[in-house]
Amino acid sequence: MSDLAREITPVNIEEELKSSYLDYAMSVIVGRALPDVRDGLKPVHRRVLYAMNVLGNDWNKAYKKSARVVGDVIGKYHPHGDSAVYDTIVRMAQPFSLRYMLVDGQGNFGSIDGDSARQCVIRKSVWRKLPMS
Repeated sequence: MSDLAREITPVNIEEELKSSYLDYAMSVIVGRALPDVRDGLKPVHRRVLYAMNVLGNDWNKAYKKSARVVGDVIGKYHPHGDSAVYDTIVRMAQPFSLRYMLVDGQGNFGSIDGDSARQCVIRKSVWRKLPMS
């Protein structure tokens, strides 16, 4: 028998799938779905703010199209599709979603009643420049 054949261990496929899926689901929940306790941001929020910083998209400069920021985020930091990044930008621009608006949006960013958003142009909010305590 070869060395490879001796290393194969028979396992119950049903138990292995349950165990592996649970491990994966927990890593996704801990790593992506729950905000970080240090700053309250999820990884996608952090990536959007970092991309806006690299673009020089500050609160005291002209607005930029949100598609520009989304393209940079998807291309460089978050290759999972544009809808998650657009939704993140919209949520950060809504005054009723977060305690402090992290993105200053100009256009229709939805309402508290659930109206859909049509994001136009964005820049970092003045709140982002203040130290978080």
